[in-house]
Amino acid sequence: MDHAMMETAAETATRLETLQTPCLVLDADKMERNIARLRHRLDGLGVSLRPHLKTAKSVEVARRVMTTPQGPATVSTLKEAEQFAAAGVRDIVYAVGITPSKLGRVQALRAQGVDLVVILDTVEQARMVAAASLASGHPIPAMIEIDCDGHRSGVAPGNAARLVEIGEALSAGGALRGVMTHAGDSYKGGGDAAQQLYAEAERAAVVEAATLLRKAGLSCPIVSVGSTPTAHHAADLTGVTEVRAGVFVFFDLVMAGIGICRVDDIALSVMATVIGHQREKGWIITDGGWMSLSRDRGTAKQAVDQGYGLVCDLDGALYPDIIVADANQEHGILAVRPRSGAMLPDLAVGDRVRILPNHACATGAQHEAYHVVRGSSHQVDARWSRFGGW
Repeated sequence: MDHAMMETAAETATRLETLQTPCLVLDADKMERNIARLRHRLDGLGVSLRPHLKTAKSVEVARRVMTTPQGPATVSTLKEAEQFAAAGVRDIVYAVGITPSKLGRVQALRAQGVDLVVILDTVEQARMVAAASLASGHPIPAMIEIDCDGHRSGVAPGNAARLVEIGEALSAGGALRGVMTHAGDSYKGGGDAAQQLYAEAERAAVVEAATLLRKAGLSCPIVSVGSTPTAHHAADLTGVTEVRAGVFVFFDLVMAGIGICRVDDIALSVMATVIGHQREKGWIITDGGWMSLSRDRGTAKQAVDQGYGLVCDLDGALYPDIIVADANQEHGILAVRPRSGAMLPDLAVGDRVRILPNHACATGAQHEAYHVVRGSSHQVDARWSRFGGW
């Protein structure tokens, strides 16, 4: 039995009650439903899914969300690219702007047969990629990042002169693979109508950029969009070839807060143990502090502030209006949501709870493995490793 199979089977006799806390729990039933939901939607729109694996950072999860064992996939670090390549993934987009110091690792992966594509949005980067390609004799493919909403990086979609200059500089040695964008403003929420507008702006931006490049005689085979909110709201993806999304696999409270999922769809939780009480303050203290939950307070600006997370019982059922109201490094403070009228659950020292996270990426990054369960079962079916680093 190889290492991966041994690891998957390693905890088949384990239950949640016997795990050391805090630890990361993954409900595989919910994860599979979340994946199937987006796949079905994109199939209906006639585009492929290139899942972003930055949230998962796990070979076992990747195998369940990718179309094939070889990909396609999106990553946010070269460490991810290397780990997934070692597991057999061959079609990868590294979706963070490329720098000179990283090109050696990119070329090493490509030499191993990995079709690793980089992204860029400046002439300087394009010239750098072209020069490295000429020096090695092997063209490095790149996509031009498009700014669809002023959120972060990218070239304005209608800036034909800059787009063509970048494309021509890249093509002098490298290979122009296409254009891509990310509708970061979609995380602001605003309801279904707003999300549909974000999705259409995202689509229109890359299609316009691709059209300008093609008119200039440059190849642009891939037209890529990507965010979990827009992926669930796009009504028309004409001209788009693929969608990149990542957090949809697990979902989180930020996604629930902007209406992309229900709280019940969140597949990831942190299990913690009660270690004490401050009854006069209305607090239950657990060993689940910000080192296990992360410091992410992504719901603080939303209509409903979920603190550091929502609290569930060991079955995964919510305690109504009980939140992690505050967190220190290794201490979590459970309390009643202000003005809710709820009551603290009767939890003794040693009892366990599961906490739904604000941001699945940030919370997952605090842990080295998923402990996999199904539904309300306490049986741990598997332990799936995850990795960090760059």
